[in-house]
Amino acid sequence: MADVLAWLTDPANWSGQGGIPAQALAHLRYSVIALLLACLVAVPLGLYVGHTGRGRVVAVNIAGAFRAIPSLGVLFIAVLLLLPRLRGELAFEAPSIIVLVLLAVPPVLSGVYAGIEQVDPAARDAAHGMGMRPWQVLAQVEVPCALPLAIAGIRSGMLQIIATATIAAVVGLGGLGRFLIDGQAVRDYPQMAGGALLVAALALGTDLVLGLAQRAVVSPGLTGGTGLRARSATALDRRLARG
Repeated sequence: MADVLAWLTDPANWSGQGGIPAQALAHLRYSVIALLLACLVAVPLGLYVGHTGRGRVVAVNIAGAFRAIPSLGVLFIAVLLLLPRLRGELAFEAPSIIVLVLLAVPPVLSGVYAGIEQVDPAARDAAHGMGMRPWQVLAQVEVPCALPLAIAGIRSGMLQIIATATIAAVVGLGGLGRFLIDGQAVRDYPQMAGGALLVAALALGTDLVLGLAQRAVVSPGLTGGTGLRARSATALDRRLARG
């Protein structure tokens, strides 16, 4: 541990393009891009499945299949397929992001459609009784009530992305995985352990930020001790009474 601490506190490791800050930013950039792309795929699909009840079995099977995908195998296949078609760093960055997207889709998809499905049917009936259209029920009733589970799915997906983004270094890209791969090549175990600790710290820090964002966007009524169904129905009953 003394050697690991010495490596982490060495000023030489905190400067330049290969330093810890630059590699952490590269790691975070890959992760954010992958999460955004995963959300573009999984959130609309999760909303559709949860709102309509259609395709749930297919969505569950897809999510389960994606969880079983071997990351390194897909990465090498994607590199072989895309390398002749892309140029420069993009030929290696695109395959890495594809792998990370495939990892993040299952938890995001599961969180979104599970959040929509658990909304109290009485709340939906009350919304329909108020004359809301289906898209209004989804936007004004189901989505707000589904936010805790949906954001939990996004947080889970982000943690998986950050933990797995180290594979980008396998194909020569940057990121905190660089310290693991380079350290292994020269048997520099303090560097490898330090890189692993940095990945864990980045994951915990990112999860903390997402947790604070969740507290900011989720209604306090959904985080209290009263059951979600009762809260949803009560809120709509009050709105009906005012209307």
